[in-house]
Amino acid sequence: MAALTVPGVLRRPASYTGLWSWVTTVDHKRIGVLYGVTAFIYLLLGGTEAFLMRLQLARPDQSLVSPEAFNQLFTMHGTTMVFLVVMPLGAAFFNFMIPLMIGARDVAFPRLNAFSYWCFLGGSLLLNSSWFLGGAPNAGWFSYANLTSKAFNPGHGIDFWILGLMVLGVASMAAAFNFIVTIVNMRAPGMTLMRMPVFVWMTLVTSFLMILAFPVITVALIELMFDRMFGTNFFNPAAGGQPILWQHLFWLFGHPEVYILILPAMGIVSEILPTFSGKPLFGYPVVVFSGIAIGFLGWAVWSHHMFTVGLGPVANSVFALTTMTIAVPTGVKIFNWIGTLWGGSVRLTTPMLFAIGFIAMFIIGGLSGVMHAAAPSDAQQQDTYFVVAHIHYVLFGGAIFALFGGIYYWFPKVTGHLLGEGLGKLNFWLMIIGMNTAFFPMHFLGLDGMPRRIYTYSGEMGWGLWNFVSTVGVGIVILGVLVFLWNFFSSLRRGRPSGGDPWDGRTLEWSMPSPPPLYNFAAIPRVNSRDAYWEQKRGEVGDPPTNSPRSNSHNEHSSNGPIGRRPQGSYSDVAEAARLSIHLPGLSYFPILVAIGLTLAGFGLIYNLGLLFAGAALAVLSIYGWALEPVSDPAGHPLGH
Repeated sequence: MAALTVPGVLRRPASYTGLWSWVTTVDHKRIGVLYGVTAFIYLLLGGTEAFLMRLQLARPDQSLVSPEAFNQLFTMHGTTMVFLVVMPLGAAFFNFMIPLMIGARDVAFPRLNAFSYWCFLGGSLLLNSSWFLGGAPNAGWFSYANLTSKAFNPGHGIDFWILGLMVLGVASMAAAFNFIVTIVNMRAPGMTLMRMPVFVWMTLVTSFLMILAFPVITVALIELMFDRMFGTNFFNPAAGGQPILWQHLFWLFGHPEVYILILPAMGIVSEILPTFSGKPLFGYPVVVFSGIAIGFLGWAVWSHHMFTVGLGPVANSVFALTTMTIAVPTGVKIFNWIGTLWGGSVRLTTPMLFAIGFIAMFIIGGLSGVMHAAAPSDAQQQDTYFVVAHIHYVLFGGAIFALFGGIYYWFPKVTGHLLGEGLGKLNFWLMIIGMNTAFFPMHFLGLDGMPRRIYTYSGEMGWGLWNFVSTVGVGIVILGVLVFLWNFFSSLRRGRPSGGDPWDGRTLEWSMPSPPPLYNFAAIPRVNSRDAYWEQKRGEVGDPPTNSPRSNSHNEHSSNGPIGRRPQGSYSDVAEAARLSIHLPGLSYFPILVAIGLTLAGFGLIYNLGLLFAGAALAVLSIYGWALEPVSDPAGHPLGH
């Protein structure tokens, strides 16, 4: 491939849009796109798994799938949606938006950021390869002992689950440390902590939760791996082990994990509502501190998942009280969001509809969650479809709706084009109607005693009607997702150009062209207030920042060329960066090599010690090369990309 030399730029391949540039990229924006596209593919896979389960349960006594296949479907559906969809979709927004929102040119550790994505991809492929290598995991996304012991589960499905989650945990930890350092150290001048956008705050809290929660599940996974592969007895009651220990470790991770999933969604909603209400977020400090309170209290509620295991009345009472307490900061956020809408100039755009839908669905899910806080009520609802309804109202009606709102809100910034409003609203109404049709009847099924995780039921139980209605609802949701896909691809090709600030945004990402140049900001902005960009556009605080609508005719053109027509990471961006003497980190293939090594080591632990050592050697040598990789050429010029 031909190479080029630009003054001040290291020799690099001429194409900045080819496959190799994506494989070796360390640009936070491209990594965000990679996270988002990969997670959405897994959303389609997880939705397919759900639809197969609903088809099986649509009528009594069906046999569309076998009991074993059904066990694998519900295990992989839960694992996929939690670890491969909601978390990485949040990470996609973290990667693309956080540096733009805090006025930085990149994250603190660009290559570590790339490593986190490739590690996520490797772990997800390791996990899903189980479908083709003898059978997927089949013990539920929580994998309770002793369903996971070799005696009761002799195949490799659980081994794939263990090692896949361990690799995914490495990816999450790498990303979390990176974002903590980025947010703490790389904010624009004048952006104090209490001037940060709420989404940045929620990212910071989520990152701390990840670095504290994932070591807990890692310890549990290592113990389970040793039980299965090396004959230890951490969870074997016949040898003095404690199966209940797994539940404590898993839910000590699992409940902070719920907030790892929902706090980014709360941050997205807290950005959308002020923009489309035409007023500042109501009670900003209270919203911030309630998010921090949720992060702390999330560690004190794990045993409400264990009210029926026999911990005793004292433990049950304590965890009932803490579970009721954590509803307070959550309720505070809801009142603040409603206060933001109250009296505002509300524009019912598609992002706004998804944000309002999030509030409504999350209230329903929160109310059923408070019902679970009462131990006597929970004893009746435990392991029934009432719990399935609760978690889907929180994580689908909550997290997924907010993430879709974020996609519609920031799609113009990522691509330079607007998603179609007509198709967007059709997408919203199909999803909210389908979601309620699918999951609200599960409350009735649960109260009528239908257990979760059963693959069929007798017609004499009287559950057929609501199961059929629920299956129809899932079909409507799928139709809504198909409408979104049509909107997405048609808008990429023929969408209306957005300009830099299509929504009259409040935060710094709207002060630059769309899509952003490779280097983000030609000059690092100075922040003078909480909604600095929105106020500067109105002449209330200071002067307009670089590339603001008032300073460049509404961002239709700038020194970076026409908006929406410049490939992200193009040669023109690199040349402009060189002209401005902006340092850009170089392409690197070491992050993907380390991730490949870890993934191969995971396969080696299951199949072959030689493959284990080969993967470990590749990872170690790649880390060594990574450590010695130069950050600039000998002349001291900034690197190209």
